[in-house]
Amino acid sequence: MTNELILAVETSCDETSVAVIRGGKEILCNLVSSQIETHEKYGGVVPEIASRQHVESITLMIEQAVQEAGVTLEELSAIAVTQGPGLVGSLLVGVIAAKTLAMALDIPLIGTHHIAGHIYANQLVHELVYPCVALVVSGGHTELVVLEREGVFRIIGRTRDDAVGEAYDKVARALKFPYPGGPHVDRLAGEAEEEIELPRAWLEPDSYDFSFSGLKSAVLAAINQANMKGLTLDKGALARGFQNSVIEVLVTKALRAVHAEGAKQLLLCGGVAANKGLRTALAARCESEQVPLLVPPMSLCSDNAAMIGAAAHLKWKHAAFTSLDMKAEPSFSLEGWSVQS
Repeated sequence: MTNELILAVETSCDETSVAVIRGGKEILCNLVSSQIETHEKYGGVVPEIASRQHVESITLMIEQAVQEAGVTLEELSAIAVTQGPGLVGSLLVGVIAAKTLAMALDIPLIGTHHIAGHIYANQLVHELVYPCVALVVSGGHTELVVLEREGVFRIIGRTRDDAVGEAYDKVARALKFPYPGGPHVDRLAGEAEEEIELPRAWLEPDSYDFSFSGLKSAVLAAINQANMKGLTLDKGALARGFQNSVIEVLVTKALRAVHAEGAKQLLLCGGVAANKGLRTALAARCESEQVPLLVPPMSLCSDNAAMIGAAAHLKWKHAAFTSLDMKAEPSFSLEGWSVQS
């Protein structure tokens, strides 16, 4: 393992995170400050509030991360930061802090793609073997990504409407669960003994794309019908029906992509990778089809700076550094961020 030290900053949404990574794989420190309690009362992330909280905590977190990692600022090799995608105000806080630190220390800056971070979170705990397929599932993204070689991304499927995490939160809100609602739906679905059958959106026969808006509408329709008839809705059965529909489509399309692309591994990535129902179903299917499945630990599923440091290491190895006039990119292209051979 190489010994370069990358300090990474992640502020794409409502987590402020700073990490120090050695050699792209060893986590010396990974601090995460969550804003869930702040946004819970609003039922979702309020961008302006998220940005202000990033401003309040970022400097102290950088100081604390360096101290906990047992290194000095002068020992750092590069500064990495999430360039996008994400909320523009939140991204800007991290980008400005990272630029300032890189300039003050006169070391390279590495603008990093948030989804590349989620994918390479797996590299912090596993050895990646190429080609592989990544199933990215989060609050803002649902994608199937082929990695033919290290650091080269090709998206073959994406959501056409709601991301899977977004659909979970909307269904949870309809069921009167607090934000974030995904874990509540996952727990209820796992405990339920009955299931309300809901539709699967397969789209075109050869498509790897996803659509969850129709499923969300079916859940709302079931709730409305029960209310109109004065019936007591079995929330557990509805949650189980929703989760089973989501999981069947995600698992089936991911495994089809693995076989079609000749992938040697399937990587599960993103905040929804913490969903127990999805992890269990995907593990069972991969075992039956003899497909190696890589899943990061819970601590590396949600947004964190360690994953940004791991992805930034790809650029470090190629000396592909970012200019100090870099801008935050709310709609940053994953394929465009690929390492150029």
